[in-house]
Amino acid sequence: MRTSSERESIIVTEGPAQPKKPPMAISEAIAMRPKVMPPPRDVPPRTQVEHGHLPFIIKRDGTWLYKGSPITRKPMVCLFSTVLKREENGGFLLETPAERGLIDVEDAPFVAVELDWTGHGSQQTLSFRINTDQCITAGREHPIRIAHDLLTCEPTPYLHVRDGKGNFPLEARINRATYYELVALAEPGMHQGRKVLGVWSDGVFFSLGDLPPGYEEP
Repeated sequence: MRTSSERESIIVTEGPAQPKKPPMAISEAIAMRPKVMPPPRDVPPRTQVEHGHLPFIIKRDGTWLYKGSPITRKPMVCLFSTVLKREENGGFLLETPAERGLIDVEDAPFVAVELDWTGHGSQQTLSFRINTDQCITAGREHPIRIAHDLLTCEPTPYLHVRDGKGNFPLEARINRATYYELVALAEPGMHQGRKVLGVWSDGVFFSLGDLPPGYEEP
């Protein structure tokens, strides 16, 4: 049997039963429901403004000129380079969704200024840094090609940076110092049925030119 003090303790701790909360009204539940934003209405496409010929020139050494003055801020050059495109006829232009305009390029719009390599032979990988600080690994998607001057036959090497709208890509001219490093890595191989000197990168062999007369393998 419980004592009187125990009965008082039970009464104090248990207390009267709490009434049940009435169900939430429908209007209140609707008011608390997360709001869903209505779908956006159709927005007509923005008309692209055609500027014709813009007063930009990219020099052979990679310098950008605007109205004849060099653009000295590298972040600005890097920004412009991201909207640089190439037309199907080989022309260059700056293009955004809102505007576009043609520009002049003396040679290639980019310059490869540094070379890094790992591995040897067919396991070799060649990575180039271009003047906008983008790093590109030569390979099937970024081939190396050699062009020769029609008068002097002097070779000029180029690296594929990205595709254009047609068959003309955007390329980086490999500068002389970097080209000499490339030649130092060259080894004999076959290209289109001819013996040449070339370099491997990412599983692809790129010809740098015919074997010189009297060449002896090391």
